[in-house]
Amino acid sequence: MSEQGKVGNAHDQKGMIIHPIRKLLIANRGEIARRIMTTAHAMGISCIAVFSDADSEALHVKDADVAVRLPGTAATDTYLQIEKIVDAAKRSGADAIHPGYGFLSEDSRFAVACRDAGITFVGPPPDVIAAMGSKLAAKDMMAQAGVPILPTVAIDASTIDSQDPESIDNLLKEAGNLPWPVLVKASAGGGGRGMRVVENPEDLLEAVTSATREALSAFGDGTVFLEPYAIDPRHIEVQIVGDIYGNVIHLNERECSIQRRHQKIIEESPSPAVDTALRQALCNAAVKAATTIGYVGAGTVEFILLQDGTFAFLEVNTRIQVEHPVTELVCGIDMVRLQLEIAQGKPLDIASTDTTIKGHAVEARLYAEDVTKDWQPSTGTLYRFDIPEMNGIRVDTGVASGSVVSPYYDSMLAKVISHGNTREEALELLASALMRARIHGITTNRNLLVAILRHPEMVAGQIDTGFLTRHAPSDLSLSTAPGGQSRLYALAAALATQAVSRENAKVQRRIPSGWRNLPTQPQSVDYEMDGGTVVTAGYEFDRYGKTARLFVDSEECQDIAYVSSAPQEVRLEHQGILKRLQVDAAGNQIYVDGPDGSLVFKEVERFPVTGHELELGSLEAPLPGTVIKVMISEGQHVEEGDLLFALEAMKMAHEVRSPTSGMVTSVYVGVGDQVEAGKILAVVSNDEGNA
Repeated sequence: MSEQGKVGNAHDQKGMIIHPIRKLLIANRGEIARRIMTTAHAMGISCIAVFSDADSEALHVKDADVAVRLPGTAATDTYLQIEKIVDAAKRSGADAIHPGYGFLSEDSRFAVACRDAGITFVGPPPDVIAAMGSKLAAKDMMAQAGVPILPTVAIDASTIDSQDPESIDNLLKEAGNLPWPVLVKASAGGGGRGMRVVENPEDLLEAVTSATREALSAFGDGTVFLEPYAIDPRHIEVQIVGDIYGNVIHLNERECSIQRRHQKIIEESPSPAVDTALRQALCNAAVKAATTIGYVGAGTVEFILLQDGTFAFLEVNTRIQVEHPVTELVCGIDMVRLQLEIAQGKPLDIASTDTTIKGHAVEARLYAEDVTKDWQPSTGTLYRFDIPEMNGIRVDTGVASGSVVSPYYDSMLAKVISHGNTREEALELLASALMRARIHGITTNRNLLVAILRHPEMVAGQIDTGFLTRHAPSDLSLSTAPGGQSRLYALAAALATQAVSRENAKVQRRIPSGWRNLPTQPQSVDYEMDGGTVVTAGYEFDRYGKTARLFVDSEECQDIAYVSSAPQEVRLEHQGILKRLQVDAAGNQIYVDGPDGSLVFKEVERFPVTGHELELGSLEAPLPGTVIKVMISEGQHVEEGDLLFALEAMKMAHEVRSPTSGMVTSVYVGVGDQVEAGKILAVVSNDEGNA
């Protein structure tokens, strides 16, 4: 165990309001708002929720004792409005505000506004947030404190003009002080936003420009900087907690190396790469960093662990982290309770706080996104959201069956966390829980998470931030129904559908669908599966519905025997093993869940109606969102690959580029417009003169 921070004189309380908390407003939404309410209620604290118009039926609103509406839908009009949040706290009689994570949790102006209103801010003092809110300022402070950092070059994007060769030369000259490739990072950023990897000098200008634009949109601050891009490091972070009296402790490390687009998706504690000596070095550096800045509350000091075994400081997150549950489970400590106690002036009890690591915990972030379509966010209604209750499994979520997933906020649906005696046990327990989950109506990354958790490199602990670069999602097994189970699942979909038909029949309900007086061929239905594969499932009953012959792609299935079928459950015997398959229909999709995982089918229309043809050259919005950038105008010539539009959805920017060289003949949207998936954005005629 590394040395913890020592008790000193009372901490300077400037900028902090310390008093008992009886009513707590949570300035956040979704799973973190519910997580905070769970602990606050257990402490006898009344909870106040805030909600946008899009969240009026959200679970965090229903869990709260009181809820205050923030008119509007976009986060910039609601959850990011400091004045609205503080006014809601005043009107509801809150004596404290917990910011959760994201939104305003790392905005020092919010902490100041709380102080000025006489309201306790559950977090660090404003000056600490301000100092750590700038990654550049934080790096300077850590360097002075002796914490290892990577070399850094600050960039003033306002001085860069794409039409001015001298400004571009100056940019390249500054970047030349670093080894290539370089990483462009937003100084006020987080969650992978405002971050770009640049392999070649000729790509630097566009990377800096786009990172600046994204950072300005996401954080209101377009400051960016450059640092060497470490090749496939591990991402290690240390949980620290400090009180107002100068006491600082650490709660060991977490590994957060499995990332997509620089955003974590799987975290665990402890790290399989950290031994006792390295743990002591990392934790000592984290405590030194926290003590140097006078940290109060729960926070995280993040490092990269390089391939040579050395580590370097990344940033301090001045809030509770998304991945805090893995620390809670291995330490047996309620992080939110600690936050609330510290905010009320209670000192840390270093002597009796047991930070010994107990077992292993792994967390997977379940996102509403289509991994096969470049991580495109998915929106709509969750017709079913059912993660099985299992010993050692914890689910933190803000959604349930029937919840509507909107394009306005982060795409994370839930955090599923396992806790086992060993790492191997925790990994398999989590994979099993995800496999058995029934999630209908929204495309998620569930299958990818299972594939990663069971990948040999993951099981061996040989992971780093380059994992999903080496193993593209298209190369991983993304089906949770492996081993040829698609035949079985397709038959279940077809048999459940015929059971529905019989149940809804007006006459002759006792005669099974698929039976004919003069049978010539079985009843059949074509289903499209993920990836566009089409499978034909067929069945033929006798007149009593007691036996059936089953066919897939016109071939009789000798290894599959019919047992029974109902609208939501089909029982089949496969190679002598009885399997119970659960079937749900949502819209035009059929979801089949069974012991081998889940598959989704879409019935192919037998006689499709010819739809309206789009004008050739039409560019459609790939997802619902807000237009944040329009780079073209009518009559402009564009080259293939040119950036035409930028859309924002679920807090991320998405680029729309020209598929061809040609002339822009029409532009249908402007900055600020809300668009649905499939909305025509523009029309580009190709260079041959064809639209």
